[in-house]
Amino acid sequence: MEIGNGCISKKRKLVEEGSLDELNEDLLERVLSWLPTSTLFRLGSVCKRWKSMADSQSFKLACSRIPSRDPWFYMVDADLNRSIVFDSAKSSWKRLNHPSLLLRDHNRDSIPVAASGGLVCFRNMSGGYVVCNPVTGSCRELPPVYPGQSLLAIAMNAYSNYHGSYKLVLVSGDLPKLSFKVYNSITNCWEEEIMLRRNADDCTRDNDDDAVYFLSTAGNVVVTNMQRSPSKQYSSVFTLKDGEEIVYFLTSSGRVIACNLTQKCFSEYPRLLPVFSEYSIDVVECKGEMLVVVLSEFFESASLRVWQCDPKTKTWNQIAAMPPAMSHEFYDKKLDINCVGAGDQIFICLSSAELCSYVLYNFVTNRWVELPECSVNGESLEFMSALSFEPRIEASV
Repeated sequence: MEIGNGCISKKRKLVEEGSLDELNEDLLERVLSWLPTSTLFRLGSVCKRWKSMADSQSFKLACSRIPSRDPWFYMVDADLNRSIVFDSAKSSWKRLNHPSLLLRDHNRDSIPVAASGGLVCFRNMSGGYVVCNPVTGSCRELPPVYPGQSLLAIAMNAYSNYHGSYKLVLVSGDLPKLSFKVYNSITNCWEEEIMLRRNADDCTRDNDDDAVYFLSTAGNVVVTNMQRSPSKQYSSVFTLKDGEEIVYFLTSSGRVIACNLTQKCFSEYPRLLPVFSEYSIDVVECKGEMLVVVLSEFFESASLRVWQCDPKTKTWNQIAAMPPAMSHEFYDKKLDINCVGAGDQIFICLSSAELCSYVLYNFVTNRWVELPECSVNGESLEFMSALSFEPRIEASV
């Protein structure tokens, strides 16, 4: 059925009369809170009313009620004193204002080490921590902490963006003597250190975490002790499942360790590949599940696969694989992979002296997309790793 010209004119008039300006403050805030974060910054340039609303606490509260936002990936390159992100919603690179607190002398060259919700945690050269909202630039310098043993992993979990409720977890020690310490933002202090016992059901107790040297198929000497980029040195993932908080991290030889903070115990996962194998590995969290991404080489070709471990049988199952035609490009490039999960996506940084590439995998569409290079002021940037966060103007530190 065709619509006549008179009906069209009448419909247009109704739309014009029903403009956003006629909405009451509460309804206007609820409507505009659904806009992408990059658009929210331009609200203040529309009119005085919108500028006043954008700065109000009630608008931030409305934004906090949005269940989730498409992730931004905070990129790490050689210059630690700038903030570059990849906006997954718009598939574009952005440069943010670097937080002023991170430009002070004692915080310069701070490395981003963990992220959760709308917040990113940085670690300075003295072992101090700063939690920041990269979107607004607001920061909080945490009280000093003095871990008594070697630091193994740093994990973060934000419980409420609007109320600034989050935890930072430090896992320290040497297997099998592990412990953890928690910073609680509500009390603004570090809690007492807690020792972790080995899980009684843990049958994986291989003492092969020392470096092992062997000859590769190309005749090169290879060491199993992983050399990770500084930003991923303490990389770990945090999951909350069935009321239990678990931190997963990789040992220096690539074995996955699970620290159950609720039960105060830890367990080791079986090795995914033999110790005498050439591969790069990282652990990620997607939809509350711990996954492992592995780049390996077999029969003169490279393979990039995603694995999940069955908690009952302790066996690894492949759940995704990059098309061989795409992964073959990575063969014999001596690549290191650094990955981060975000909902249904995994962001993968592949870097070496010969190649630098970024790939975004989507579980829902089963698509592997190679991202365009990032260029700032004509300079092509190369990144070592990334952290995932939700761009939220209401996220409080």
